[in-house]
Amino acid sequence: MTYRAAMATRDHGDPGDAPSVPPPLTSIANSTRPSAAEEARTIVASTNTGTLASLTESGDPWASFVTYGLLDGAPVLCVSNMAEHGRNLAGDPRASIAIVAAATESDPLANARVTLAGVVEKPTDAERDAARDAHIAAVPAAKYYVDYSDFALWVLRVQRVRWVGGYGRMDSAAGQDYSLAEPDPVAPHAGGAIAHLNADHAASLALIARALGGYPDTDTAVCTGADRYGLDLKVTTPRGVAYTRIGYPEPLHAPDEMRAATVDLVNRARAAG
Repeated sequence: MTYRAAMATRDHGDPGDAPSVPPPLTSIANSTRPSAAEEARTIVASTNTGTLASLTESGDPWASFVTYGLLDGAPVLCVSNMAEHGRNLAGDPRASIAIVAAATESDPLANARVTLAGVVEKPTDAERDAARDAHIAAVPAAKYYVDYSDFALWVLRVQRVRWVGGYGRMDSAAGQDYSLAEPDPVAPHAGGAIAHLNADHAASLALIARALGGYPDTDTAVCTGADRYGLDLKVTTPRGVAYTRIGYPEPLHAPDEMRAATVDLVNRARAAG
C-alpha cells in the first residue's frame, strides 16, 4: 500500500469564515497521513448510515436517510420501491451518499465527512447474494425485509469521492482509487489510546509538538486523532490554537503497535530537543 504526505486543497472546505490558525515556525518532521481514498474508506467503514441524494422524475434533488452495507467498499442499499428515493433510483441511477464520521470536535464543520458519487445498479447472480449478505451484516434488522418483493438491492458504483477532514483539510479521489484503498486498521480502535495519551501523557504530546510538529512555542497539546501513519495534534500557543501532524517512521499494521510507535516519537522528540 502506498501513502503520501498531506496536501491541503483550499476550496469549499475552507469557507472564509473558518478560524484562522498560526502557521508552524519550524519544519514538520513527518506529516505523512492517509490518502483521501484511504480516509474515505475508513469513514465509510466506520458506520452504516448516510444521506442519499437521488433525482426525482422532474430532476429535483431529493435527500433521504439510508442504511448501507459494503461490498468491496461499494455501498449496498436495501430500498423500498414505494419510497420516493426508491422510485428515484429506478428512474435515474445517478446518486451520491454523504457519510459523516463520529464527532471528535464540538464544531460540526471541524469533523470528518465524505461524499461518494456515482451510479447505482441492481446486483445479479452471485453478486446479488454477496450484496445481500453485506447489507445484512451491516444492518442485521434488514433480514426481516430484504427478501420482500417491494424491496430492491442497489450497489453504488463509486466514480468520484470528496473527503473533508475539517477546516483546511480536504481532497478528491477517483472511484478506482477508492476501490483499491483499504480502511485504516488503527483509527477505528484508537479511542482508548487517544484518551490515555491526553489524560496521562500531555507533557509528552507537547514535547512532540515542539520538537517534531513545527510549533516550538507549544504550551499544551491534545491528541485529536490517530491512524496507521501517525497522530493529529491540536496545539495551544501564545499565537493561538493550531493543528499539526506527527507521522510515524513506518505505517502501523495493527492497533497494538501504536504504543511502541508513540514511545518512539517521544524518544525522537527528546533527541531533537
